[in-house]
Amino acid sequence: MSHFTCKRTPLTLALMLAFGAPLAVHAQTTTGRMAADPDSVPTVVVSASALGVVHDDMITPVTSLGGAELVRARESTLGETLAHQPGITSSHFGAGASRPVIRGMDGPRVKILSDGAEIQDASTISPDHAVAFEPVLAERIEVLRGPSALAYGGGAVGGVVNIIDRKIPTAMPENGLEGSAEIRANSAAREKTGAFEFTTAAGSNVALHLEGVKRDAGDYRVGKDWVDGRRVLGSYKEGETGTVGLSWIGKNGYLGAAFTKERTEYGIPGHNHEFEGCHPHGVQLHCGGHEEEEGHDHDEEGHEHEHEHSDVPVVKLDSKRWDVRGEYRNPMAGIERVRMRASFTEYVHDELEENVVSTSFRNKGIDARLEAVHAPIAGVRGVFGLQTTRRDFSALGEEAYVPPTLTKKHAAFLTEEYKLQDWRFEAGLRHEWQDIEVDAPGLANTDARGTSASVGAVWKLTPGYSLGTSLSRSHRLPTAEELYADGAHLATSTYEIGNQNLDKETSNNVDLTLRKFDGDTTFSVSAFRNKVDNYIYARTLDSQDGFQLVQYTQRDALFTGVEGEIRQKLSSSLSATVFGDYVRARFDGGDGSRNLPRIPASRIGVKFDGDWNGWHGMVELYRVGKQDKLAEYETETGGYNMLNVGTHYSTRIGGVPTQFYARLNNLTDELAFSHTSFIKNAAPLTGRNITAGIRVMF
Repeated sequence: MSHFTCKRTPLTLALMLAFGAPLAVHAQTTTGRMAADPDSVPTVVVSASALGVVHDDMITPVTSLGGAELVRARESTLGETLAHQPGITSSHFGAGASRPVIRGMDGPRVKILSDGAEIQDASTISPDHAVAFEPVLAERIEVLRGPSALAYGGGAVGGVVNIIDRKIPTAMPENGLEGSAEIRANSAAREKTGAFEFTTAAGSNVALHLEGVKRDAGDYRVGKDWVDGRRVLGSYKEGETGTVGLSWIGKNGYLGAAFTKERTEYGIPGHNHEFEGCHPHGVQLHCGGHEEEEGHDHDEEGHEHEHEHSDVPVVKLDSKRWDVRGEYRNPMAGIERVRMRASFTEYVHDELEENVVSTSFRNKGIDARLEAVHAPIAGVRGVFGLQTTRRDFSALGEEAYVPPTLTKKHAAFLTEEYKLQDWRFEAGLRHEWQDIEVDAPGLANTDARGTSASVGAVWKLTPGYSLGTSLSRSHRLPTAEELYADGAHLATSTYEIGNQNLDKETSNNVDLTLRKFDGDTTFSVSAFRNKVDNYIYARTLDSQDGFQLVQYTQRDALFTGVEGEIRQKLSSSLSATVFGDYVRARFDGGDGSRNLPRIPASRIGVKFDGDWNGWHGMVELYRVGKQDKLAEYETETGGYNMLNVGTHYSTRIGGVPTQFYARLNNLTDELAFSHTSFIKNAAPLTGRNITAGIRVMF
């Protein structure tokens, strides 16, 4: 098996320069970004809200991670980075792949964006496929639902994750240069990561941005007393990402472009060749007398296993992405701003077994959107726009369970707001046209249409308090995988069968949020009810020794839940937070189980954090309940307690803002399993783990 090396690649040289340059170049001066307190919490404008609404004026709950808080929360995948936020968990597939699960929904129901443009990869197809974005390069991550989410897709019934990056500058850097550099490591996976980013003036109106990250992590260590040892074999991850961006910046806007290349390699734990010959006979699974393989001899003392000796399959991901972004303010009377986002992605990932490519996934994706914010008309201000997406997907090889397809989707959307004294009203409307061409005998092309609408209001009922509610009716159109899948997928231990007769989903959602955002006591508590007609899911028809025959079908479903946190300031430097979430998902009537598969368990916890002379400290304890509300052929997942502590120190070295941070997760080395994971028993959650790093900003 070949691996990435550290031998004088352009990215490695750039990292060396980045870590060596900041202190020497900028010891005598600071930019505006340097002068700001890295731990301060400014007023946050939610970029993904289409109208750029201030966080406290949002109707539905919003998660916004940035600054030092994001630095402390970051993990190697997007899903694990967000997994500790109320209402959000992850699909946990070892260390290589993990998408956010929002209110029990994942996959195509959660839209992932890079500053408003969809990330084109293969992660919605299967949980063992990684999101093609490196969390270390994120400036801020936003998660939202409600009327504003309709601007990005009616299918985003779970929510929208918008990753704000710096790859295309939108303003000239102060003093000609600004940026940051960071190194970090953790113990559980023996991870070593280095990253840098900087923006420099390349002319009076031109800014150049460079950024990169390199990561090398081995098989990670789990909690104590796992029957299969101390490490998850084949759970390593290594890779590198680099971006170059150039932008012209004028008085009324900017226009820029960027190129990003990512190369990542990671193992797929839990892959079992024992079931390669399994195939369906009607609704029964036939595996032809497979033989049990001998178990691996695991080292209970935590002996280090080199991943080149592991026989698990390996994913080699190669993504090339071009982004074009622009904004023009006040182009004409009545239009406040015109904004454009476009991306072209060439995504490839090969799955290797014993150094031989067994399956190749290819995705050429184009996503373009143009939107305009109009000035108030009779007090109503809004944004309208068009979006088009093209996805040319193919899979070739032993596990090519989805035929080549070309998906074309076009949409028109409108979001409007109206303010009246202490009230803010918002409404959204989106119509989508989707056509899927399939290249396989016996399968027919499909086309579908969907219209989504939402209305909501937030009332500042008294100073420091707000009450928000929203109603939405959204259509999600079936994906190519749900329509045409037919074949074994050993990573998830399933044989998948698509269904060309699938109709669009209709989601009817009501959301209620109460916030207090001033004073010593602050909180945000939300309750929701989402009734989904014709919910599309992979129903298990049969199972043999854990290998499942699944077929995509439809059934009415109901999601209900609560989420929130209450923060109490105990003194000038110490605060306590109680947080939690709960979601219940069940089917309405019909045959089989009333429960949906892989729904997150309940969670409740308490966190103490304090600040003193540049220091920040945190102690967090939470309980994840057992999940015994099971779908057909599911097994119960036990509950667990998680104790985490962390510290963060902000200072200046030679005039340069510097952050030192350390975090100890799972202090008690608890053995824990995630119910949302397809491979929960083969890949438990990480055991006791120390993460530490240094970040400088210039």
